[in-house]
Amino acid sequence: MRLTELLADDRATQVANLSFDKEVAGLTADSRDVRSGYLFAALQGAQLDGRAYIADAINAGAIAILTQPGDSSEQIDADVAVITDPNPRRRFARMAARFYDPQPTTIAAVTGTNGKTSVVYFAQQIWGAAGCNAAALGTLGVVGPKLDHDFKLTTPDPVALHRTLAELRKLGVEYVACEASSHGLSQHRLDGLKISAGAFTNLSRDHLDYHHTMEAYRSAKLRLFEDLLPDDGTIVVNIDANEYGAIAKIANERSLRSITYGFEGGDLRCVDARPEKNGWHISLEVFGVSFELEFPLYGRFQIANSLCAVGLVIASGIDPAAAIPPLANLTGVPGRMDLAAQLDSGALVFVDYAHTPEALRTALSALREHTDGRVIVLFGCGGDRDKGKRPQMGEIAASLADAVIVTDDNPRNEDATAIRQEILDACPSSQEIGDRQEAIDAGIAMLQPNDTLLVAGKGHESGQIVGPNVFPFNDIEAVRTSVCVRQEETS
Repeated sequence: MRLTELLADDRATQVANLSFDKEVAGLTADSRDVRSGYLFAALQGAQLDGRAYIADAINAGAIAILTQPGDSSEQIDADVAVITDPNPRRRFARMAARFYDPQPTTIAAVTGTNGKTSVVYFAQQIWGAAGCNAAALGTLGVVGPKLDHDFKLTTPDPVALHRTLAELRKLGVEYVACEASSHGLSQHRLDGLKISAGAFTNLSRDHLDYHHTMEAYRSAKLRLFEDLLPDDGTIVVNIDANEYGAIAKIANERSLRSITYGFEGGDLRCVDARPEKNGWHISLEVFGVSFELEFPLYGRFQIANSLCAVGLVIASGIDPAAAIPPLANLTGVPGRMDLAAQLDSGALVFVDYAHTPEALRTALSALREHTDGRVIVLFGCGGDRDKGKRPQMGEIAASLADAVIVTDDNPRNEDATAIRQEILDACPSSQEIGDRQEAIDAGIAMLQPNDTLLVAGKGHESGQIVGPNVFPFNDIEAVRTSVCVRQEETS
């Protein structure tokens, strides 16, 4: 693609040295990935400033530089095009979309603090059951036919995102559900997506180390509906969420179609949910039509997540009568309220990604509904992240669980003992075991018949981050290994 085609009518504030209009072979924001003929986006980040690597990019063969106005051009050769834009991140996302076009025809994006991964995972399954070739994209990578990518971020960088979407389109995938993280939205990574529907799950404290305030965090989430959803798009929103009013106002002001879901009301409403041994028996009203079915996943919040997914599927044109029956056969997301083991005594061990105060509260409340005995929780808090949530999570664990074990969870560059102490200050009667495997062993040893142990915080993660090192560790594998050893010892 030629540089003029990459810019199209979306001209930047200033373009210098464009007369030669060379062919663009690729684009990247990482100077280490630059090859001959590439466009390099010199983006300013929280830790690194891409403008410091312009010379490296040119030496590697870059023929164009995207940067912001006012940057010094002294290090830029005369035969290299210079594109300046007051919002280079947004420009870069739109360039990536144009470079890798076309995208799948139907793209749904999901934002919110909790539930994004489950919603996109469920939407992909429901579309598949309805005969659609669909994929889900997010924290777990890409779930879909013949493709397996391991993204390290909930919302990948624009180049990886659009390259993957183009691959999906070539494979015949026409329906995609993707996660829209607050980081991705605030950094404009999704600005090139042709989104047809956007969903909102909930909002609670998270990522304040990045956003600093809840208002900034909330504003980042709402960008999906204010800026990215087109005029003919559909909003799917949790009517039980505190942000429902603000989102309904956006829908009204922009004359957007909306689909609501929840327990208290909505177009998609769970009228009744009766907990059972292997999930729920639920009664639904979907645009006034009643449905009864067995729902195979634990946690009331998973019912809400499934309704959100149904809303996105209906927004894509699928009839509700085809979207509801697949709920009876949904498979849960690995590491999300995942039944990792069942002991001979009947005690259960769940692994969940809950790493925020509200997520921990929700998970513990959910398991209480399915537990006849005690609920025991094991968790920690990550280092180099929002410190304010540590005592909050300690208070929640102390109030909702019968026993608490505080352990390590990715201490990163902080002192693990100090992190645990910040939690323990809010739940002083808890047991402290720093080594996570030893903590899991101790939690399983505590289990009596009909008890439930929740191992929270890491979910699907396959490593424990300590300083600069990542040590192999997976909660589900650790639980199953511990249960096997214990049952062999007692048999």
